[in-house]
Amino acid sequence: MSVGVITIDGTKIKANASMDQNRSYSGLVKDILREAEEIDRREDELYGDERGDEFPEPLRNSETRRQALADAKRRLAERKQRPAGGEPEPEPEELEMDLEAVVMGRPVLRRGGRVEWLRVARRELEAFRTRQAAPVARARDDRMIEALERLEENHRVDLAAVETYERWRRTARDTKGRVLKGNSKPFTAPELPQGVINLPDPDSRVMRTQGTPPRQAYNAQATVNDQQVILAAEITNAAPDFGQLAPMFQATMRQLAEQGVTETPDVVLADAGFWHHPQMQTIEQQGIEVLVPPDGNLREGKRRGWKDGVYELMREKLSTDRGRKLYAQRKITIEPVFGQITYNRHIDRFMRRGRSAARSEWRLVTATHNLLKLHSHWIANPA
Repeated sequence: MSVGVITIDGTKIKANASMDQNRSYSGLVKDILREAEEIDRREDELYGDERGDEFPEPLRNSETRRQALADAKRRLAERKQRPAGGEPEPEPEELEMDLEAVVMGRPVLRRGGRVEWLRVARRELEAFRTRQAAPVARARDDRMIEALERLEENHRVDLAAVETYERWRRTARDTKGRVLKGNSKPFTAPELPQGVINLPDPDSRVMRTQGTPPRQAYNAQATVNDQQVILAAEITNAAPDFGQLAPMFQATMRQLAEQGVTETPDVVLADAGFWHHPQMQTIEQQGIEVLVPPDGNLREGKRRGWKDGVYELMREKLSTDRGRKLYAQRKITIEPVFGQITYNRHIDRFMRRGRSAARSEWRLVTATHNLLKLHSHWIANPA
């Protein structure tokens, strides 16, 4: 299998959820209170003047009570005699976040201010939730409570990020030991959690793609070789492709190693949305060429502030005959793969809910794509 030139890209796939089911914190509170009032009303109709916590009918006299207790003891005894049936469930991982350790030594974050610290904190929180891989509750009531708790957790992480930033800024110094300059506007934390969350699938997000209406979706990432064979498949709920280059490259190398492939890619291709210079440098340090244009196809001219240095070097590399020929492979490798999956096979919506379930489904879809490629190869080249 050839892995000389690999291409990384992402496509938006609809979640099994409706945008109409997105709720803010206040909207969730109203829904929960409305549900509670409806339950109270139904209980009043059912029990009338009774409180509703009376003993059920089988337990209201001694004879039926003894029989009910005997049946309960028998069921408990049978349950104890059954085999354990697998390893005990691991203890849930606790969220630990040291933002100062994350940002120290990274100038782009040190310059980013409070907004950048908030962004990093949310990214760490999403990484934690990815590791947890918690399934989506089936009952709507449970989902509403979990959604409320998620928004509250977002709020706590935001407040902790701001507090850490303010504490760091009071004592931070520049490279010459001077107090940091610039405006540090006072920050007033919102009283309630901000943003919205989707009730059917809280891991999904509203995503927008040029030329298409916004939709509740996931960003499905894939790596392909020059024969349109998918080498790695992952899921993210971040709409931009920014920041996905290194994770997808690492996932590709893991998958190749698991399959016993020792060959290392020569070139990695990706579109402008994947431009992330530190990640590109990390890959290039392994002796692998990275071709990512700094300017998107829909942009007229160069990005503001992206005129010299590494940006101009990449533009010059892509303007050579070799650069143009290599980068042209991106359109004839990964884009037809996404077209085959979403248009020809009509797989444009996930059936399952939750980040972990969607990732499993996406990997199944990509595996069947490879099987179809292999089948077509056998038909074209009969033994």
